[in-house]
Amino acid sequence: MSIFEYAGIALLIIVALFIGWRFKPIRINKKYFYQEWKELQKLLADKSTWIKSITDADELFDEALKKRHFKGKSMGERMVSAQRYIKDNDGLWFAHKLSNKLDSNPKSRLNKKDTLSALTSFKKALQDLGALPNDKSK
Repeated sequence: MSIFEYAGIALLIIVALFIGWRFKPIRINKKYFYQEWKELQKLLADKSTWIKSITDADELFDEALKKRHFKGKSMGERMVSAQRYIKDNDGLWFAHKLSNKLDSNPKSRLNKKDTLSALTSFKKALQDLGALPNDKSK
């Protein structure tokens, strides 16, 4: 074998290792996210903590986006990066915008329908990212 053949083989090995490393699936700690979600659900028992439940769910989803290494300086940019993995982008954007509205105006009034809709959207999005188990796989 010539030196060029050895160099070619070495290059192929380096490329194969790089591709294998680059596309390694990112594992996410489902137990952690499941525990956090359970704590968040406890906030639904009292209407006075509904706002906190939505803002906490928004933060938990952003944490999942970061753990999955979606690019973006802001949560909105990370959501755009992740949109092909999320089945209900419209619902997720509604939930995120509602959370932002509640953050900027904590005295906002919140109804049960919007609260449940937002939390359902966050839960489904967390499931889509693999941070929470699907309801069927419990």
